[in-house]
Amino acid sequence: MDEVPAGRTTATGQDRGGLRRFLRRMTSSKAEMEAEELQQSTRAEEATPITACAARKRHCVAGTLRTVTLRPRGGAPALEAELYDGTDVINLVWLGRRKIAGIDPGRRLRAEGLVSLQDGRKVMFNPRYELRGGS
Repeated sequence: MDEVPAGRTTATGQDRGGLRRFLRRMTSSKAEMEAEELQQSTRAEEATPITACAARKRHCVAGTLRTVTLRPRGGAPALEAELYDGTDVINLVWLGRRKIAGIDPGRRLRAEGLVSLQDGRKVMFNPRYELRGGS
């Protein structure tokens, strides 16, 4: 039988690309599938994958908030949230804030700011943000 490019239909009406996607879904774990979906939505929002963010550069990132915690920094309140985009995580820190409406675990978010490294982790302080579709 002749080779058919992915996503094309053969003479018998079979979609080879669809079969590959189906088999990949059946063999992938739930976490892998969620990571892939997050990566696709990050590309759709034209955001930089977190794994590609360089320190001391401004970036726009998008993903899902995994955790949101209140941690004092230097005696002042600081709201910290861990954003995951399917490639890596970045900590978003709002200094002087105890709570921000809509900043909750499971929420989709797009953030923009200067990326820095702190204890080997990527951090963005006081980022501009947009809340996206729900949890």
